[in-house]
Amino acid sequence: MPAYNERDTIEEILRQVKDTGLASEIIIVDDGSTDGTRDILAGLDGKDGVRVLLHDKNMGKGSAVRTGIQAATGDVLLIQDADLEYDPRDYPALLQPIEEGRADVVYGSRFLGGPRRAMLFWHALGNHILTLVTNILYNAILSDMETCYKCFRTEVVRDIPLRSRRFDFEPEVTSKILKRGYRIHEVPISYYGREYSEGKKITGWDAIPALWALIKYRFVD
Repeated sequence: MPAYNERDTIEEILRQVKDTGLASEIIIVDDGSTDGTRDILAGLDGKDGVRVLLHDKNMGKGSAVRTGIQAATGDVLLIQDADLEYDPRDYPALLQPIEEGRADVVYGSRFLGGPRRAMLFWHALGNHILTLVTNILYNAILSDMETCYKCFRTEVVRDIPLRSRRFDFEPEVTSKILKRGYRIHEVPISYYGREYSEGKKITGWDAIPALWALIKYRFVD
């Protein structure tokens, strides 16, 4: 769970994750928060399977996810944002293909018919364009490459060299999974996207490095 300045949501999302009863450990990586999130996390570390790791300064979501991947001890990893856009009640659907041996990687798609809050038009369009480019470059049929909900067998993602520091993590990990021959299983999820006034951090400008990452990692590793 990467977290950056999420003091208003961190305790609630943590409660929701615990309520699923499916997380054997919850690794929260605070990416240099300055709004009091760290004070809240200090009281949670070491309790009920929660581990808190701290970055001295803000390094980006990709860096926080990479830190969490290396620290995890479980057989299956699932990425959970620290806001309330994604609903942990979707965990059983995300885990089922892996538990049944039908997939090594599962993505939760916001565009397969699950309930969702109306998304910002330009944000949704950017997602569709980046997903289309992914499908063209890597011969895939994904519907939502940029989703936060990515679930992996630990051995799959830990063996992949990851370098992205910011939101270009999504295209990097997707491209390298597809290049290695792992097909991504998608399941519908619910989505409650935030407005920028509510703390949403990704912007349209982040699509540019994401697009470059898709192109670059098609030819290099």
